[in-house]
Amino acid sequence: MKKYFMFDELGTNFRKEIIGGLTTFLSMAYVLAVNPSILSLQGIEGVPDDMKMDINAVFVATCLAAFVGCLFMGIIAKYPIALAPGMGLNAFFAFTVVLTMGIPWQTALTGVLCSGVIFVLLTLTGLREYIINSIPMEMKMAVSAGIGFFITFVGLQSSGIIANDDATLISLGNVHDGGVLLTFAGLVVTVILMTRKVPAAIFIGMIITAVIGIIVGIVPMPNAIVGSVPSVAPTFGAAFEGFMNLDSILNVQFLIVVLTFLFVDFFDTAGTLVGVASQANLIKDNKLPRAGKALLADAFATITGSIFGTSTTTSYVESTAGVAAGARSGFASVITGLLFLAAIFFSPLIVTFTSEVTAPALIIVGVLMASNLSKISWGRFEVAVPAFLTVFMMPLTYSIATGIAVGFIFYPITMIMAGRRKEVNPIMYGLFVVFILYFLFIK
Repeated sequence: MKKYFMFDELGTNFRKEIIGGLTTFLSMAYVLAVNPSILSLQGIEGVPDDMKMDINAVFVATCLAAFVGCLFMGIIAKYPIALAPGMGLNAFFAFTVVLTMGIPWQTALTGVLCSGVIFVLLTLTGLREYIINSIPMEMKMAVSAGIGFFITFVGLQSSGIIANDDATLISLGNVHDGGVLLTFAGLVVTVILMTRKVPAAIFIGMIITAVIGIIVGIVPMPNAIVGSVPSVAPTFGAAFEGFMNLDSILNVQFLIVVLTFLFVDFFDTAGTLVGVASQANLIKDNKLPRAGKALLADAFATITGSIFGTSTTTSYVESTAGVAAGARSGFASVITGLLFLAAIFFSPLIVTFTSEVTAPALIIVGVLMASNLSKISWGRFEVAVPAFLTVFMMPLTYSIATGIAVGFIFYPITMIMAGRRKEVNPIMYGLFVVFILYFLFIK
């Protein structure tokens, strides 16, 4: 095993890899509570039950998707990079596709499945690199930052910190409400832990918030710590239902959904792979060895997750925490995957992770994603306008897809008017047409 994972070549050992894998798991364990909370539309009032996914089934699907992704990444690609259903992609799934577009969650899972299959084909043919390179860096960063703002807004709304107002659309919620106060307390605790650079700060912050909530009677007490594995039947195989009704998937709206899943996962995965590999000194001659296998791990995990019943699975930047703790090989990812599998037996604890408990995590993740704003050339007006509209429109329209569409429509316009049309890749013109059609026939 040491030889297979190249321990000697990478200067590592079992102890370092196990500690690194555990550190990565703890750093991203918050997804086990946050992902089911988002996909089940927890804390969102007035939503019919048939629009909500079963929270326990999603929890199991989250564990299994992460397990498969980590195992494939560790054994085949041999990288210390962990995977799980992605933040932002789950928000797009729940709040844009299901809640705003009104697409059934079963059909949304079909979209995730299709995006995973397309991802496999694009990776195998090498087209993936061409498509990624066709999107300007500033627009990639704007999409990432915009999703961060959107996730933060969702956290503020679901916790009651931001509330509806008939006169101003939104306003500050009831700061005397127990749930709002608990969220504020959790946010303060998490910010302190993050500022002090405590490992697994977001996860620990959620645990502390849940404990406080149980003590004051806001959060329910779990009946047990360990329990039987919940049934995945409510979501398993639902991704194939879309193929039974072709009218639901043979339209521009569904195409936009698939393209957005594909687009965000593209750049999320590519950026994470490069970032983590760079920190671990695994990049050789400015190239990432076994990059194709790493991308296939992401694609296969997405397909697996969609079949079990969760949104797009992607590589997690929290893997850098494991690398910092000593992880250098794929064995660390295997450890992380096994821990996700073991987490299935702790499903009784999920009742304690209410929207008030998960909101601080969403807000902090939004802060981290918003850091990409610094990589946008705000001094160039032709770039600033589409980037700004991409970021701004996501939370204001409550739609990640709409933010991307508006930004990608304005980008070719401003670049042409600035006399820089030759810098615009043909793919961008193609997306310009697609998004124009999106507004004409869907919106």
